[in-house]
Amino acid sequence: MTETLNPALTDDIEALVARVLEAAHQHGLSLATAESCTGGLIASVLTDVEGRSHVFERGYVVYTNDAKADELAVPLRLIEQHGAVSEPVARAMAEGALRASGASLAVSVTGFAGRAGDDDEPGRVHFALAATGAPTRHEEHHFGDIGRGAVRLDCLRAALRLLEQAVTNR
Repeated sequence: MTETLNPALTDDIEALVARVLEAAHQHGLSLATAESCTGGLIASVLTDVEGRSHVFERGYVVYTNDAKADELAVPLRLIEQHGAVSEPVARAMAEGALRASGASLAVSVTGFAGRAGDDDEPGRVHFALAATGAPTRHEEHHFGDIGRGAVRLDCLRAALRLLEQAVTNR
């Protein structure tokens, strides 16, 4: 059970966190995160369970394009060509976090938690999961214009599910 964020987190999120951390522990895997619109929320819950935070290697909060380039080696030309909220950037973020951290698995999230601009779809989020020795997975979700907090919690669920699938299939 998470310590700091309990009881703010729902039971389903608590259960996901517990399953991810236990499976990573059992398989000897280490985890990393590369977060934009979630601002470190995923890393926070993964380090908030007593006795299991050792499976978390590190997290990157890369909110700006420059941060994505500086911390994760995401090429700025890729961001300019496809936009920061895109499949290629999500993949590059996860792969960059995996490479930079030395973790076994890295999950990334980049999206619009709320209204960002006229052409941006609130709630459109890209996720990627990079793992040593496996192809990078991608998912795109459309959570809708449900508010920043709700989108971020839905992102947390989606990222944890990606991690859970990856750690249980190793």
